[in-house]
Amino acid sequence: MTTSSDQPVPESSAVQTEMLGFLAKRTGTTWATDADVFGSGGLSSLFAMELVVHLEKSYGIAIRGADLRMENFRTVRRMAALVERLRQPAPGGSGA
Repeated sequence: MTTSSDQPVPESSAVQTEMLGFLAKRTGTTWATDADVFGSGGLSSLFAMELVVHLEKSYGIAIRGADLRMENFRTVRRMAALVERLRQPAPGGSGA
């Protein structure tokens, strides 16, 4: 018999859990993974930059250029997907 604890935790799930904790601590609000954190109007563009810095430092990624679109930061799910994508090796980057 296989239980869910026997399965590896997907990276995005761990990122989502950590980000939900970060947001709750910083905003005093409990968030769902698919809630639009900027849709309520309560969070500022300055907070968006704080999210960028937090993600970069916590996950060893660099968020640049087109990845800085607000759409990548609207929900915890989208932030986790961004982290997962940026942590993948660049095509051809692991060469000889």
